[in-house]
Amino acid sequence: MTDHLLTKDLAAAAFSASQPPVLTVRAGAGDRITFETDDLAYAQMEEFGDLAQVTATINPVTGPVFVEGAEPGDVLAVTIHAIALAEQGWSVSIPGAGALAARMGPEFFVRRIPVRDGRAQLTPTIDCAVAPMIGCLGVAPADRDGSTVMPTLPTGGNMDLTDAAPGTTVYLPVQVPGALLSVGDIHAVMARGESSFVAVEIAGRATVSVDVVKGRSIRGPQLDTGTEYVCVGLGDPVQESVTMAYESLFSVLVDERGWDPHDAYVVMSALAPTELGGPTGSVDPDPLHPFRAVGAVTLARIAKDVLEAGARR
Repeated sequence: MTDHLLTKDLAAAAFSASQPPVLTVRAGAGDRITFETDDLAYAQMEEFGDLAQVTATINPVTGPVFVEGAEPGDVLAVTIHAIALAEQGWSVSIPGAGALAARMGPEFFVRRIPVRDGRAQLTPTIDCAVAPMIGCLGVAPADRDGSTVMPTLPTGGNMDLTDAAPGTTVYLPVQVPGALLSVGDIHAVMARGESSFVAVEIAGRATVSVDVVKGRSIRGPQLDTGTEYVCVGLGDPVQESVTMAYESLFSVLVDERGWDPHDAYVVMSALAPTELGGPTGSVDPDPLHPFRAVGAVTLARIAKDVLEAGARR
């Protein structure tokens, strides 16, 4: 087992099969890979107050990492071990972005968020515990470059899921040889859904390990948090994303765990809720409105103890 550090100067502006790998590791070797991430774009937003003057990439992703043994049709398993945070984060309102765009108006709003002793100081009188997570985590698509802003793709990307935290294993469908894993966009804390389009954005370092699952096929990202199993659905309109999320979870229960289909149907109707995921959409946005999501991301989740209780013994 070897430790690797990929610094922020190895970042790129997309999840791309044309991007040369910066590291090669062997699947299942246990190597710990630490991805350093950058927050320069938010500093420039504070400095200029004008997106046209921001030259830094929004959500740069460090990588990619070539995983020996990962082939198209496989599943890459990415286990998140740790996330270390800088001492200051950012809360930003980008004009035209997020559910509160109309209320926040046409001007940039940028607030520095001190992060000390595991707490984020949101206002002079309100702080909260940090809950570090990874916003951008994905592998390279075969047929296009994946944006680090939107949309979320079957191969991951900017997913903005609070479940992508230490202790979670993220499963991604591999479309190109070596998978080409990249990581970026660390958050100190984020409310589920990220309705404002930003969390408490922060520079940091995320440490992961990788393995490959052969003989398994998934339609989109899935996450095992240790206490819950989560399937990501993508689609436009929103009901298509709900259907994909539920069908994916049904496949986990029935096709992979051996549940009786009728049992799975009944249990999911009672114990498998869905919710909207991140604000990134599932379809490329209108170029005239690049921060306005099109399509939806839906999460279907079930408790791990329920998942295991119905599995075929």
